[in-house]
Parts: sequence; C-alpha cells; structure tokens
Amino acid sequence: MRRRRLTIAALSALLVLGGAGTAATLPAADAGPAVAGGPAAAVSRRPASDGVVTAMQRDLGLTRKQAEARIAAERAAAALAPRARRAAGTAYAGSWFDAARGRLTVALTPDASADSRRTLRAYGAQIRTAAHTARQLDAVKARLDRLSAPPGVSGWHVDPVAGAVVVDVVRRDRSDNDVRRFLTQARAAGAVSVRTVSAAPRTFAAGTVGGDPYYTGNVRCSIGFSVYGGFVTAGHCGQPGAGVSGWDGSYVGSFQGSSFPDNDYAWVSVGSGWWTVPVVLGWGTVSDQLVRGSAVAPVGSSVCRSGSTSHWHCGTVLALDETVNYSQGAVHEVTKTSVCAEPGDSGGSFISGDQAQGVTSGGWGNCTSGGETWFQPVNEILNRYGLTLHTYTG
Repeated sequence: MRRRRLTIAALSALLVLGGAGTAATLPAADAGPAVAGGPAAAVSRRPASDGVVTAMQRDLGLTRKQAEARIAAERAAAALAPRARRAAGTAYAGSWFDAARGRLTVALTPDASADSRRTLRAYGAQIRTAAHTARQLDAVKARLDRLSAPPGVSGWHVDPVAGAVVVDVVRRDRSDNDVRRFLTQARAAGAVSVRTVSAAPRTFAAGTVGGDPYYTGNVRCSIGFSVYGGFVTAGHCGQPGAGVSGWDGSYVGSFQGSSFPDNDYAWVSVGSGWWTVPVVLGWGTVSDQLVRGSAVAPVGSSVCRSGSTSHWHCGTVLALDETVNYSQGAVHEVTKTSVCAEPGDSGGSFISGDQAQGVTSGGWGNCTSGGETWFQPVNEILNRYGLTLHTYTG
C-alpha cells in the first residue's frame, strides 16, 4: 500500500508539473551527464513542500514562518559556502550555518588578508577568528583515522565551531584503559577536544517486518534516493550480487556495488517492472517530497530523514566528514546529525529542503528518547559508482 501510494503520488506530481514519468527505468546512457562532485541540479528557488515545513515545525520547534525563512537562509548559505572557501584562501578555517542569525559564518586564521575579509563581508558572511586552518585540522583527523579505536570511542570529526577535531567518547567507557590510551594518542596528533556522548553508534538494519521498502535475505532496509538505473542505499544492507525484493515480496533487482565498513554505501539495480521517481516518501505523516538536486547543506542547517521504521523526522547537521566507529569497523567521511532513527531505517533518505544529502548509516538512541544519526553523503556515492541522481527539474 505504501509503495503504491508513493508511485501514484510521484507520477501525479510529475505529470501535473509537466514531467515525463515512465513505466520503465531509463538506462544511464539516457540520463544526461553524470554528477561530478557538485549538485545534481541547480538549487531550486521554490519553497519547500508543506511536509518539510510541517516536520521542521514539529522537530525544531519553529513556526511556519520561521521554518520557511530558515529554509531560504540555508539555501543561500549552501550556495555561498564554496565561494567563501575560495575567497578565504589558505586562511580558511571552516564554515557553518548560524541558525540564530540566518547567515553563513566563516572562520579565518589571523593571517587572512584584508581583501579576503572585505570579500567575505561583501558576500554577507560573518567572520570569526580561529587558531588553526581547515587544512591543519584535516591533517589531525587524518592522523586519527590511522589509529585503531576501541569500541568506547564512537567517532571523531573536524568541528569548525570548536576549531578542533572533536573525539566522542561513550560516557560509560570514558575510564576504560583502551579509551584513555587512544585519547593520549589523539591529543598528541594536534588540536583535539573530547566530548562525552550517551551511547555507542550502531547500524539501523533490522530483521524481516512486513510492509517495508526492500529486503535482502532476512534484513530490512530503506531506499535512499532514486538514480537512473536503480537506487542508492547503505552498504551494510547487502553485498554485491545479493537479490532485493520490494514491499510486496516481488523481485526488484540486485546490489551492483557495496562497501562497508570504511564506507557505508551501495547501489541497487532496478528492473522487473519497477521504476524510479525523484521522490522521498512522507509515509502519510507529511507530503511526499520531490528531489531537485544534491547541494551540500553546511553545518548548522536543518535536515530531515525518511525511513521505513520511524518514518519522517528532522534535526540539524552537526558535523561533516566525521569518522564513526561501529563495532564492525570505522566508516569515514560521514555526516553527523541530531535526527533520530531506529532499526530498519538504514539506507533511508536525508534531505534538506529539496536537496538530497545522503543515506542513513547508523547512530544511537531512538525516536522516543532522541539520539544522533550519521549519513553517507549522496554525492560521494554518485561519484564512486558513476551514477546520476534522478531529479525533478521542472
């Protein structure tokens, strides 16, 4: 029933808005140019759907007017971020979206030129002084990535707000000898700050439960985003060659590529009467959302997630390019969020406004008490497999 509702809603939207939905998947060769690191389509100037606005009101405590204003400000910040980095040059120390002021903040080291500062102010960015450049902090994180982390260390990332590499340690394990040894090595690598978190991360796959987006074996996961020829999802959900069935038990396709740990991404081919549409499912809680691109949302931006267990929830981007340490091994270059998730949500969609962000990897907590969740950025998956995101461009 859910899949049928998605298909009808998606095709209706495409037809009403002048699209050309078809009953068969287009081959990659017919899909236009492949994504090469940037957004799959220009950032839309259209307002977000009512579903996204409603979810942001619920999960972020905003009024409708505040939610709409924030979406517009975040869209502007996402477009400005790469220009700001170029203007800052070697003095660049990171950037993030300041929700309170509705603007992008750019950190600069004290040796930043007067021209760089003037240019950034002319762009409308706020400027903050930092001790370490982004390049220096990236180098510190790279040193930590070469270490072997014990289970009590849940992950680490460059935090431009803190001006350091933040290492997260599970509260119950902070006195563990292996954790303390890791932190000693981490601090020796450079600018490191330690934060205590409530629980260790885990992946969000689950055993078979009826009425879900797809199965592989006895594992249930969630579809991420449609690409021409199939969809992207989490790597821990299946190995290359594994068959996939849909909500109704019919054969969908198979895993064509998969990586986990180190990465957590995969793509599944689609055939046998199934087709792809540029839609994120609202699960009846919110309206289904058309996908128009994949512009990266800066730290501090709002982001929403759709998954087959906990459905639709929103939060904010907490960190980019984090290394998260699961029991199965470390996964690199994921994005941390304050959005909750639960088993079965793995592989599901993270979207900011109408821009695809990534596929659900794992996290800690649940959607009753709260928690944090990581996603693998969608642009990395597209580039890795040479895929093209299926977007609506009307």
